[in-house]
Amino acid sequence: MDRRSIGIVERYPAQLIMPGVDIFALVVGGLLAHCLRFQSLQLHDRYWLAMAVMGLLVLLINTLQGGYIRWRISKISTLLVKLSMVWAIVAILVASLIFFAHAAGNYSRLWIGYTLVFSFVIAAGLRVAAQLMLKYARKLGKAKRPVFLVGPSLQVIHVGKGMRDAPFEGYCIAGVERLYENPDNLFYERLVRRVTESGAREVWICVPLEMGGLVRSIFYELRYHTAEVRFIPDFEGMQLLNHRISEVAGHLAVDLSVSPLDGVMRIVKRMEDLVLGSLISLLILPVCLVIAIGIKATSPGPVLFKQYRTGANGKFFKVYKFRTMYVHQEPEGWVTQACPGDERITPIGAFLRKSSFDELPQFYNVLQGRMSIVGPRPHALAHNEYYKDIVESYMKRHKVKPGITGWAQVNGHRGGTDTIEKMEKRVAHDLWYIDSWSLGLDLKIIFLTIIKGFFNKNAY
Repeated sequence: MDRRSIGIVERYPAQLIMPGVDIFALVVGGLLAHCLRFQSLQLHDRYWLAMAVMGLLVLLINTLQGGYIRWRISKISTLLVKLSMVWAIVAILVASLIFFAHAAGNYSRLWIGYTLVFSFVIAAGLRVAAQLMLKYARKLGKAKRPVFLVGPSLQVIHVGKGMRDAPFEGYCIAGVERLYENPDNLFYERLVRRVTESGAREVWICVPLEMGGLVRSIFYELRYHTAEVRFIPDFEGMQLLNHRISEVAGHLAVDLSVSPLDGVMRIVKRMEDLVLGSLISLLILPVCLVIAIGIKATSPGPVLFKQYRTGANGKFFKVYKFRTMYVHQEPEGWVTQACPGDERITPIGAFLRKSSFDELPQFYNVLQGRMSIVGPRPHALAHNEYYKDIVESYMKRHKVKPGITGWAQVNGHRGGTDTIEKMEKRVAHDLWYIDSWSLGLDLKIIFLTIIKGFFNKNAY
């Protein structure tokens, strides 16, 4: 393996290069915008200040949503969508800052717009160009990192297949050593010799949990090697959630099922809910008033339907919805799901359920802090009791706040869950969302909810 072909990738990682690229894009974009708007490259100090603020916001938002991590192995379409969301958020924040600072007269709106457009095109173009160059180099067999695999046949084959399915990550197999239950000294001698001869830059120890005791022995035998050693445990058959390596109480821990919304991320999620929730609540207020009058005028009973649901970490809370059924009494501990032609549904209730407008009062739950705009939909308590023993990892949905819309909903898994398969698919989408959460993903789900519309054939 040619050391020059991998050197630049290792010496200059994306976490160091891309922030500089974004600042460069903003500066060049700002200068081009000033030249186009004022026919001059001599910027006033206030415009340099505006570019500095935009640069800091771009770096902060990109860092929070993981935009500088593993960008080289992301799909170009995904990369562009995430980057466009970052620039859109920056545009909203800059406009808000100028408005609240009463500084609109000091800045040209055209300059701000041009700066954001030009800088986005430059930042996106440089990322795409870098990805295409790396993919081309890896196609030629360059810019790849040779890896030596150690483990039982099944695990080695599984990891090797994953490596071949993702050639854009830049790994290649330098050698393989099959591991058996009780390896002898000859095995370790052969392993050390073969790793040396292969020229591998990394050694991946791929073993199931029950063979984890051999990891220490293999690691010890490789103590004289400078190759990086990674432990890739096999968790087959286990439903993991946001699994990662962390340090707790001074000990290294493999987190198997934890919430991604902790620390700074929890604050980001709450700010998202407060800002967007407040804005949407103001916009929908006239609609809610019309719906409330319609409900009161067409059927006796309260305007709102209130019911306890399970929230984050299993805590109960009272969810609010517009009443869509005639007032009736359910048997204790039992919830009958609505079905097509359900006689309990009022005339206006059928429209509200079909359009999902019955969910609008839940924005009050969002402002209370008991729900999020995006998250797993909260189910009735009786449904939780029923499905928790049937669908594996069902209760892990409650590691985050429930949402008004979610990944399952924008992928068509709305409405009734009259079969186990339907609930399993919904839960699988909910767990994927929790495992993959980011600010960009939330904005994508909100965008898809708006684009796909509120009406749904599965809702009744």
